[in-house]
Amino acid sequence: MAVKKVEIDGESLTIEDVHAVAYEHAKVVISPAVKKKVEANQKVVEKLVNAGEALYGVTTGIGEFARIMISKEKSETLQYRIIYSHAAGTGDIVKEPVVRAAMLLRANVMAKGITGVRFITLQTLVDMINKNVIPVINEKGSVGTSGDLSPLSQMAEVVIGEGEAFYKGKRLSGKEAMKRAGIKPIKLTYKEGLGLINGSQMVTGLGALLVYDAERIFKSAQIASAMTIDVLQSVPKAFDARLHAIRHFKGQNTDAHNIRNLVKDSGIIAKRSGKVQDGYSLRCTPQVLGPVWDGLQYIRGQIEIEMNSGADNPVFITKDEVCLTGGNFHGQPIGVALDMLGILMSIVANLSERHTNRMLNPVLSGLPDFLVEGKGLNSGLMVAQYTAAALCSENKTFAHPASVDTISVSADQEDFVSMAPGAAFTAREIIRNVGAVIAIEMMCATQAMDYRKPLKPGKGTRVAYKEIRKIVTHLEDDRVLYPDINNIADIVRDYSILNAVEKAVGKLK
Repeated sequence: MAVKKVEIDGESLTIEDVHAVAYEHAKVVISPAVKKKVEANQKVVEKLVNAGEALYGVTTGIGEFARIMISKEKSETLQYRIIYSHAAGTGDIVKEPVVRAAMLLRANVMAKGITGVRFITLQTLVDMINKNVIPVINEKGSVGTSGDLSPLSQMAEVVIGEGEAFYKGKRLSGKEAMKRAGIKPIKLTYKEGLGLINGSQMVTGLGALLVYDAERIFKSAQIASAMTIDVLQSVPKAFDARLHAIRHFKGQNTDAHNIRNLVKDSGIIAKRSGKVQDGYSLRCTPQVLGPVWDGLQYIRGQIEIEMNSGADNPVFITKDEVCLTGGNFHGQPIGVALDMLGILMSIVANLSERHTNRMLNPVLSGLPDFLVEGKGLNSGLMVAQYTAAALCSENKTFAHPASVDTISVSADQEDFVSMAPGAAFTAREIIRNVGAVIAIEMMCATQAMDYRKPLKPGKGTRVAYKEIRKIVTHLEDDRVLYPDINNIADIVRDYSILNAVEKAVGKLK
């Protein structure tokens, strides 16, 4: 099968492109029009330097040192020292897909022809992606403003043949990794040290991958909800298209449509329970999950805007031959979006846990206590709900927004920062937790469906049931539960259940 290609032109990357490069090793190609743009922009830098202009980070120091002029002769040395001084991270090593995503996004900024770097610098970064030279980067150290300076400096070290990198499974010096890959490190010139590091691409790259996962985990949550709604014989009127049409939120109407599609032809729901209406966590599922979907679309838009924006400082406008300084590196839009992502996904988990609770409570479900026979001797799925509750509580702590915080740095020159990386890290943990909470709901719904036999679940919920029963058997007597939970969580997180259901009923909207 041909290797997928992703073309960069500074304007048109999608979240799917980032995922393809990060996880599928899609080949990155540079649009033919880019070289001319980048070379023309770099000539502007040379012209302004030769004219003796004060250019931030080129012929001046940076941060609080912007007031200090640097001679033309020392400006190249300045670019190296910017990288050295800013490579000040700590913590765990960033995972390869996230580094690949960040490298792609920084290359895409360079491709816009506004950063002042040479085309060879852009080409070198693309070559590193394609040959899988992955810089060793510590996760913590960015405040999400003036770019992700610490992590991107460790990336830049390898571009110049220094630092460390992974290559073919080995951790090597940057010089050795580049040598083995057949890539010649660059020698920095005006603006290029700053041009490699002064943007939000590390947090935006991680954010893009999180959005990709969150959208699919959310669809899995819709499947889990439909399984619960099905097995608890919920009143179908709550999901009637006519009801939702009179309230015009797109996400709510979409979720109700998906539920109807998933439970279509259910013999369980067809056997009416006699209820007039259900508790909120069942009948209000579209009203709860709908805003999550609407929010995810907003977040996707914010991330994709940043992916294709001129996130750098200073920038050079070729046609006007001018250097502009400002704050286009600022991570506030991404921090706010990723805080919102964590909050929304926490809501998904909260609803899922309430569904689990209803299935386990015989008063609410009409099913055996904790979905097992032999109560007292058997505890059944009781403590699986404890785990879901623990994860939901943890999510509530993680969902505290990072972007409402700021700490002044660089002697108050940089006195309002975004803390966007913190929003990304907590959103990542929340999304992982959500996968497990959904797995517990699905496990309980599958067990409950066994008690509804010979009645059959709906067209879509039936497929999810079968996928789970391939790896987890019916619970007759108490057994260790964590392998079951983790195994189902794995096929939630790798989208196996989602893919199987969509194959049967069509794409969820």
